Amino acid sequence: MFEHRKIQSLNDFFTELSKRREKAVYFYRINGCNAQILEFIQRYFEAARLSGVVIEGKIPNPDEKNLSYYNEIMGMSFQMSPGFITSSLKRWLPRMSDYQRTQVAQSMYDCLENLRKAGKNENILKNAYIKFMCWLYYKFERIVSQLGENKIPKILYEGEVSRYELMLLEILSGTGCDIVLLQCRPSGEKNYLSLDPQSKVSDNLALSGMNPFPESFSLKKVREEMAEKRNRERLYGVEPQIRNCTNAWIEGKGLDDIRTAVRARGDDPNLFYNCFCRINGVEDKLTYMNELYQFQLELRNNKRNLVIAEQLIPQPSPDEIASIRRATYTREDQMMQDLSSNIQYTADIELQRLMKKVFLDLLSEASGQLGMTLNRLTNRAVYLLCWLRRYQKELFSGWKMPDIACFIYLGGCKNENEALFLRLLARLPVDVLILNPNLDTKCCLQDSLLYERSFSNSLAVSRFPRANTDVHIGTAAYHAERELDSVLYQDSGLYRNQQYKKAVTVTLQTMYEEIAILWDQELKYRPSFSTMDDVVTLPVLFAKVSGVKDGNLSAYWAGIKGLLTEDTILIKGVPYLDKEDPNPIKPYVTTFYKNRKLQKRAIREHPNYPYGVLREEMQNHLLDKLQLLIESGLIKGTFENGTEYTILATALNLQKNVVRLIQKFDFTKKNPKIVYINTSDRVISQEDAIMMAYLNLVGFDIVFFVPTGYQTVEKYYTRRLMEEYQIGEYLYDLRVPDFSTLSSAYGTWQSLRDRLFGRR
Repeated sequence: MFEHRKIQSLNDFFTELSKRREKAVYFYRINGCNAQILEFIQRYFEAARLSGVVIEGKIPNPDEKNLSYYNEIMGMSFQMSPGFITSSLKRWLPRMSDYQRTQVAQSMYDCLENLRKAGKNENILKNAYIKFMCWLYYKFERIVSQLGENKIPKILYEGEVSRYELMLLEILSGTGCDIVLLQCRPSGEKNYLSLDPQSKVSDNLALSGMNPFPESFSLKKVREEMAEKRNRERLYGVEPQIRNCTNAWIEGKGLDDIRTAVRARGDDPNLFYNCFCRINGVEDKLTYMNELYQFQLELRNNKRNLVIAEQLIPQPSPDEIASIRRATYTREDQMMQDLSSNIQYTADIELQRLMKKVFLDLLSEASGQLGMTLNRLTNRAVYLLCWLRRYQKELFSGWKMPDIACFIYLGGCKNENEALFLRLLARLPVDVLILNPNLDTKCCLQDSLLYERSFSNSLAVSRFPRANTDVHIGTAAYHAERELDSVLYQDSGLYRNQQYKKAVTVTLQTMYEEIAILWDQELKYRPSFSTMDDVVTLPVLFAKVSGVKDGNLSAYWAGIKGLLTEDTILIKGVPYLDKEDPNPIKPYVTTFYKNRKLQKRAIREHPNYPYGVLREEMQNHLLDKLQLLIESGLIKGTFENGTEYTILATALNLQKNVVRLIQKFDFTKKNPKIVYINTSDRVISQEDAIMMAYLNLVGFDIVFFVPTGYQTVEKYYTRRLMEEYQIGEYLYDLRVPDFSTLSSAYGTWQSLRDRLFGRR
């Protein structure tokens, strides 16, 4: 019989019998965990799986089928003697040796004798005996023939053990098994001690740093983690012999660290010494650009492979994506293993192995992020492969240990794909330098390896100075003026000329009399004007005035004349635009909108594009609003009968006087305006309706004067866009006067001013 003894370390479980300090086995229960125990459980699980038994939950009680077979082979007789049990075991478990049978029979007899002494009758003893026999046959048959051998079989039990289960485990322990009880639930130890109060059967494992098992812990999870680990080992194949030593050697001087000669960084032949650094802000605005120019010039003179990216790493092209060999995947490991085969660098197999390992490491890490699906992870992997393939030649041409290339990114990472790519490069023989001189922008990259250096001065830099012609150095006065700008024109209510590049419009709902008050007012003074995230909200007027107040034509025309400022276009003929008008862009518009997406690049590159002379930001504004007009479906027939192409043709053929007002337009000052008078019963053209809706989105104030009250301006709109004011009686067949000869009195508009401001 074997006695169980205490271990000196967890490794004792894996020592063969002949090498143990004494002929003994180990029977322990584990009620908590730490990193050492979790590693032990995985190792012990594997040993039990290969040459032992793993029990999750409970040992199933013999069912009717099991008992019927037992009765058929053994009968239901029972005698309380070691000889009877030995004889029965010989028939029931014939693979056991005589020695093993004798040991098991004696141990089982001792166990039953303890039950008898505790007052159990013979019927209970018989039931216990049959249960033990069935359990030995159906659950432990694979190990009973190994009992007492040099390689000790293992039993791993997860759960709360019952009285009879503990008795059987004690039998097997006494005949030559190592046993571990995983009591993962808080109640496990309490229930165990109710069966074995003195801990005579097993020992409780007590190690420093133990914590309760996590609620999610189970052997099932252990199996899954071990399977995942094996899958990872299959993924990686031969591990690279070289690895990175990132930033451990640097002095924290930024550019000077990268200038450090590669062979002066360290001398371990299995390490490459690279730098991963982000510099926020600038130390000296006057010298910054020249310093960058001299820095890249020095790297090139030292024959360092260098790549410089600015503001954005261009997305993979369709051709680059198509070149990545891939298939349809149902599992992450399947996807990663297949896609990693796209990494090829035949010039150096060690570098290829390193690229593959880093690629798989980062994807494995990303796979655990919240919300990461297989499809998203695959897309991210394809981006990495495309960019790695794109820059591989420039970075690693002629590479040999311990060469270090350099990748400079000006402007900082804008999205997770860029951040992941730079993290990949930083684990290869590459110095990765992120320059973020403009403190108003943020780089989204986060990494435990990253060294960060920050300065308080901010400088907007759009291009990295690669040549002398790229170096523009501001004087002290120039930078002082820029700093004064940031003080004067941020959240102060003051705005410099053309300060903002993006805008959205909102249509004001006003009283009719307020039109005259707001009309010649700068936008920044109007209600609902705001600036947020560099986008201006423009409160504009878009109205239809029906009828003539009190039938007073003199006051009516005088009121309209009061709106004719220098920034106002007057339209008094219907239609203003006609589909037959010359339009050089019209034949090409079908190529400008595909798959419900405006082809902005194709528009701007077309030889007939008319707005190329405008400010760059205004061109972007016009194209953004054109896309918005189409996608909003404001014009009837959009996406039904080709009206979207009529919208394109109209918006891309604005008259010269309109274009000049747009070029002049400053989003914080007075906006362009249109007064459209329609005294007839003619409906405005579709082109007129498109133009007015478009210019409303651009930021124009637009007022239709319709003395007839007819529905002559709403026909082509899918919903109400304008505020309509019914101001008086309807008059017909009016003739629009020559406003240049008309009295400048403000007529009906003046009355509200008088009431509001008390003028006489």
